[in-house]
Amino acid sequence: MNRSVRSTTAAVLFALTLPMSSSARQVQGSLTDQIDARFEHLTRSNSPGLAMVVVRNGEVVLRRGYGLANLEHQIPITPSTVFDIASVSKQFTGLAISILVEEGTISLEDDVRDYIPELADFGHTITIDHLVHHTSGIRDWPGTLGVAGWRMDDVISFDQILSFAFNQGDLNFVPGAEYTYSNTGFNLLAEVVARATGQSFRQWTWENLFEPLGMTSTHFHDDHTEVVPSRANGYSRGPGGTWHAVPNGLTALGSSSLYTSVDDLAKWVMNFDDPKAGSPSALERMKTRGVLNDGSRIGYAFGVNIGEYRGLPTVSHGGSWAAFRTALIHFPEQDFGVVVLANHTPFDPTSTAFRIADLYLEDELAPEEEDQASAASEEDPSEVPVPISALEEYVGVYKLGPAWYVRVTREGDELHVQATAEDRVFMAARSESEFWVRDYGASMIFRRSDAGQVTHLEYRGSVAPKLDDLQRPSLVQLAELTGEYESTELATTYQIILEDGDLFARHRRHGDTPLTNAWKDDFRGGAWFLRSVEFQRDSDGHVVGMLVNAGERNRNIRFRKRR
Repeated sequence: MNRSVRSTTAAVLFALTLPMSSSARQVQGSLTDQIDARFEHLTRSNSPGLAMVVVRNGEVVLRRGYGLANLEHQIPITPSTVFDIASVSKQFTGLAISILVEEGTISLEDDVRDYIPELADFGHTITIDHLVHHTSGIRDWPGTLGVAGWRMDDVISFDQILSFAFNQGDLNFVPGAEYTYSNTGFNLLAEVVARATGQSFRQWTWENLFEPLGMTSTHFHDDHTEVVPSRANGYSRGPGGTWHAVPNGLTALGSSSLYTSVDDLAKWVMNFDDPKAGSPSALERMKTRGVLNDGSRIGYAFGVNIGEYRGLPTVSHGGSWAAFRTALIHFPEQDFGVVVLANHTPFDPTSTAFRIADLYLEDELAPEEEDQASAASEEDPSEVPVPISALEEYVGVYKLGPAWYVRVTREGDELHVQATAEDRVFMAARSESEFWVRDYGASMIFRRSDAGQVTHLEYRGSVAPKLDDLQRPSLVQLAELTGEYESTELATTYQIILEDGDLFARHRRHGDTPLTNAWKDDFRGGAWFLRSVEFQRDSDGHVVGMLVNAGERNRNIRFRKRR
């Protein structure tokens, strides 16, 4: 790095000077130079950027800011700049729950409705443990709000999120049966903390987490109009590479909306190894991974992912909201952590944090291994001959999920498969029933009934039943689907209209969303919040409603046909 760039960098970056030996200073200086060189383009350009901190053995060894917190006023990012850290917020909720469990104020086995009776009785008990591990079946509010007609740049308040949770009609799955990420679950946990303690969630977390650690620039943001000193704005790239401001009117307490700096988060990371907020046992409980009803253990704990990176255990979480991209990674055995907070998209903070860890932990990390699955997919396995008669029996349509189908076809002695909205690809026979799909990096296995009929295929643990191969609905059949549909759960309506032979879902806020037929009455939606729309019929064949899926986190939202 030349002298002019160094002087420019020094004007906007702040480094913490720590007493160390001359050899240690040389090593640290070398690493700092490498990191500065990696991000100096943000300092030299008129762009948003990031803040980062590295802690090791109870000390801050690097604190940096690159780029601008505010483009309009050319305010640089520093280590004290305050960011919305999005879902990295969840670990603070996790420790709050762990502390209250240790105090005996709550129990992980408590029914959430003991604290929040407004939540519907779904016929299954939802416990605090279910919420903290994302195994409750509660819908995820971004998807439900999207279906209801909201934009993500609307003002979205904590009370509005709770209202959607209280009006949820069905669960995604039986509690404990699956792990499916739900922001709403952590919003409900924040409300449990408030009701169990008699304090607002913001006040309780300040008194029990942030104040003991001296995190003076940190708070759960419960008023979107509040002025926050040193706050960064979020930006996204527009057409032509220009930057655009991204509004942020969210107050999703518990799941997101924690405003803090890397300077404050350094104190939080060091708290994992030297507790000042929460006892050692409370922090250890926070690392307890969830267990599903079938006894299998998931990687998610109390707002953190328990994993491994190049042979070393990690505790981590990432976040994404309103152009903020955030990551916090702790290596407990090395007493080491990295925090990266960015105020722009596109940006990958998690890979950035791991690249920083690579520099500091080079001597302790295992060698990077080639992705075996990727390597295996480079070449098709040796094929085995399969009788034409068997291949012909595999031909057909299989349902993997809502508006997600695969069509298997035969050409001579070869099979091909085509998934919804994807290209047709080759299937290589590994055995008479198992076929390797190089483009998917996985096998598809055909299964038969006791009578010998092909009934389904298995793909990545999913069972896809074989269906009748039907043609696209006729105009008359499409016309049967038109009308007005209402969801009492979301208090919203859609008009299903037919124009020039194509079906659309019309909403007063979203406008017209195209619906593409996937199979029979199941349609793929052309918007992120309308992944699929499946129309429902009564026993006489009359259309009476539709099920909307906004992805795995929001399944089968019911709409009734009004007319």
